[in-house]
Amino acid sequence: MEDVLDLYCLAYDPLWPVVCMDETSKQLVAETRVPIPAVPGRPACYDFEYERCGTANVFLFTEPLRGWREVTVTARRTRLDWAYRVRELLDVQYPDAQRVRLVMDNLNTHDLASLYEAFEPEEARRLARRLDIHHTPKHGSWLNIAEIELAVLSRQCLRQRLADPVTLQRQADAWQRPRNAATQIVDWQFTTADARIKLKRLYPQIKE
Repeated sequence: MEDVLDLYCLAYDPLWPVVCMDETSKQLVAETRVPIPAVPGRPACYDFEYERCGTANVFLFTEPLRGWREVTVTARRTRLDWAYRVRELLDVQYPDAQRVRLVMDNLNTHDLASLYEAFEPEEARRLARRLDIHHTPKHGSWLNIAEIELAVLSRQCLRQRLADPVTLQRQADAWQRPRNAATQIVDWQFTTADARIKLKRLYPQIKE
């Protein structure tokens, strides 16, 4: 826990950016009847009945101090999917960074072994050298700032019925563009000192 909290207190460094990632699944749902649009004096009308169209996975990467986030929709959440997203993060979003400090939960796909399943050893090692991975502790995923962004995404974008991955990605793009343009940041205030006071019961008791 303290490892992640100390990381959030570091000054902004574009050569060593702190990036948080998280992912969630989204149930794809289609309308069975065409909704009736709103008109003056009458709200929009939707039928309660819907059609299930499978699920999609949503990857979200965010750099809190830069006010940047990127949402990518995939069909699955395998090791390969995670590895491809990490390569895009390093080579496209942060080509000039020396190392990217990546904060994420300890899901079994979120490790360097996934790079070696997706790419040749030389390529996997190249990517691994540019990653500095920091896992949130078990039952401590609330420490991941990407969860905050995912909560906002879910509340503002994902509650509507979306029938397919293309529509989901289009809606996610429309959500992230203005937030990135406005450099919406997350002002994280909880520090290691706060944790030692408020979460004292979670620390080992030293017996002298």
